[in-house]
Amino acid sequence: MAQPKTNEKVKLVIPKLIVGLGNPEPKYDKTRHNIGFAAVDTLAIKWQMSWQENRRFQGFFSEGIFARQKIYLLKPSTYMNRSGQSVRAVLDWYKIEPQSILVIYDDMDLPLGKLRLRLSGSAGGHNGMRSIVSHLNSQDFPRARLGIGKSNGKKETISHVLGKFSPTESVLVREILQLTAEAIELSLTRGIEQAMNRYNNRTLTAEKDLKI
Repeated sequence: MAQPKTNEKVKLVIPKLIVGLGNPEPKYDKTRHNIGFAAVDTLAIKWQMSWQENRRFQGFFSEGIFARQKIYLLKPSTYMNRSGQSVRAVLDWYKIEPQSILVIYDDMDLPLGKLRLRLSGSAGGHNGMRSIVSHLNSQDFPRARLGIGKSNGKKETISHVLGKFSPTESVLVREILQLTAEAIELSLTRGIEQAMNRYNNRTLTAEKDLKI
């Protein structure tokens, strides 16, 4: 029986294009649905990358270097339900495979303060992800879901998703965005699987982690 090669390298899944999902108008700024935008804004600040509006890509685009490799950031300006148009344009221009992107977006099924990285999966009812899956004709691409929690029963789902975070929630959001940046930096140096192993079981809570 043939023995496995112990020195054979495992191919790491390392993103080249990081996409944050959201809606472009100022009225949507800092809303739950735009936490994907906030995540890539956090990365741009941390990596000293500047945003430029790119009409070819139908979004705001930035490029820079991290860990000695070229990295692209994208915020589609197409509105959420047409995000795939923007992502497809960048992939076609730079000849990037779907497996080399990482999409960051909001998820009501996760509590606020929770990050969940996955290598593939369905759109899960998210309009932005549904558009990307459709335009790429594939759901085999990495994604990072950031929890925004469910409505408390007093709010309809739409008003909850498009609502802004409370002051207490905003403190927690800043912490989870920093944690997300750490996870993405690890994925760029050690692969997404390593980031999944380290960060998927973490959950920040205001009382325990922030002492507020």
